[in-house]
Amino acid sequence: MAAADEQLLVTLAEQEERLRFRRFDNETALALGARLLDAAREQGLPVTISVRRNGQRLFHAALPGTSADNDAWIERKSRVVDRYGHSSYLVGTRFRVDGGTFEENSRLDPDVYAAHGGVFPVIVHGVGPVGTVGVSGLPQAEDHAFVVAQLERFLAAEVTGSE
Repeated sequence: MAAADEQLLVTLAEQEERLRFRRFDNETALALGARLLDAAREQGLPVTISVRRNGQRLFHAALPGTSADNDAWIERKSRVVDRYGHSSYLVGTRFRVDGGTFEENSRLDPDVYAAHGGVFPVIVHGVGPVGTVGVSGLPQAEDHAFVVAQLERFLAAEVTGSE
């Protein structure tokens, strides 16, 4: 499992290097949130979606099959991203690669922080992390994969100007 986690860590770091915005304002956040919402509806996913900038929630949606627990999970995962500047999945994986767990070794309250997959940093070229985009409702690897897939589509469309 350690080798698999080490390879996963490389993949997660590569995603953060690749998935960056040229700019990120309220309109960008709303368009990104709408992209995630449309994709989740098309796939019939029971997820809660959140897009934030500098701590302000700019987009939030909760699809059928979710609950207030999903809101709490997104908040806890977002706090990890805000604190570490990396995806919640990368942070949890890094703790495993280092031989422990986030819950045991971070010295942070697990009721406030959750290093489980699903929240990704909004990174602006030349600026760094400015917010978060995330979902909650699926197993952590699936939450993360969904967000990454939608970021890839959104950023590709932004470059080509097709949306």
